[in-house]
Amino acid sequence: MTRFALVCPPFWSHVRAFEALGEALVARGHEAVLVLNHGGAALSRSARVPAIEIAGEAGEARRHALAGRQGVFATVQEAARRTDALCRHAPGLLGDLGVEAILADQTEPAGALLARHRALPYLSVASALPTDPDPAIPPPYLGWPFDPSPRGLKRNRGGARVADLVLGPQRRVVRRWSETFALPGAPPERGLSPHGTLSQTVDSFDFPRTGNRIFAVGPFRGAEPEWIAPLRRTEERPLVFASFGTLQGHRLGLFRRIAEACRRLGLRLAIAHCGLLTAAEAATIDAELVADFLPQRAMLREADVCVTHAGLNTVMDALEMGVPCLAIPFAFDQPGVAARLSYRGAGLALAPRRLTTWRVETALARLLADPAFALAARRIGADIRSGGGSRRAAAIAEQLVGTPARRLEELRA
Repeated sequence: MTRFALVCPPFWSHVRAFEALGEALVARGHEAVLVLNHGGAALSRSARVPAIEIAGEAGEARRHALAGRQGVFATVQEAARRTDALCRHAPGLLGDLGVEAILADQTEPAGALLARHRALPYLSVASALPTDPDPAIPPPYLGWPFDPSPRGLKRNRGGARVADLVLGPQRRVVRRWSETFALPGAPPERGLSPHGTLSQTVDSFDFPRTGNRIFAVGPFRGAEPEWIAPLRRTEERPLVFASFGTLQGHRLGLFRRIAEACRRLGLRLAIAHCGLLTAAEAATIDAELVADFLPQRAMLREADVCVTHAGLNTVMDALEMGVPCLAIPFAFDQPGVAARLSYRGAGLALAPRRLTTWRVETALARLLADPAFALAARRIGADIRSGGGSRRAAAIAEQLVGTPARRLEELRA
């Protein structure tokens, strides 16, 4: 039996993924605890994986929907504060809990810092797209296409340099705590474990990668109730499911344009705005069903197309059901997810700026008329279903702790 600490940012999708990993570890006879910033425990749902908050100021987990450059800098500043708080308050907590290994979210470098500080084995976890460096792959927050040519490699290097500048506040926090903890070698700015990364992607969805650092096991999912979709497709009217996730569901104007495009095409439309619209705002959307929350996986079993912000969890759910996507990415790794959808032929991507009803209508019509999109989605979906998900990820983590020097090829067997 090993006691794992799971360190991730206090965001809904990340907590859900780490809880699924923790529950899979518990099922294998281990103990797991979520270590979160102040306010993050409110997101916890698991009875078997307790969530413990560190000390800190209220508002560590606050959400905002700032757009453009202002939103990027605000997001990076918040991330730096969360990292600093974890490094300041979590070392003693990990000792009190008797933690023996850490699963560290790639977007929260404090996990790697804490593991190295306490000389614990740790494994990186990519709840979003993996950030493991590969010269042929653009940074995940850019929607650039895959281009392994010399020109593409040069472009990617430039993108990485710009990203390092943007992430300056968090990188400075990481360097400072590396010095405070007296860690040898370079600061773990990417939070990458020397043993590899557990990823919610599958190889058939990602861009082609070199090396074997990534264990692409598919989405981390826990046990879920079987929901019935409140709206279903008909032979006469295909069904579109639209959701922009828990941070972007306030996009009233975009939802209205999607609804108008579906009306012109004679499609049924269900929208989940995740509680970010008022009842009065939701009533102005001309869709057959508009709700705070809908059972996403149940809806996608019925849907013919998913309109999404290109959040990785939503896209993986859609592809698992064989549903092609119309991606409208806003921030974080969403442009990279959208680029992979296009590269693999399982969807189309549109920029949210200057998004017109005509563009949405044209894209939806193309996704429905060309069976190649659904075929590509089904191919990826088959890999997702056979990837092993959180159960396989837990088995890999278990082996890492038992024999941390074991070669990655043996762990993949």
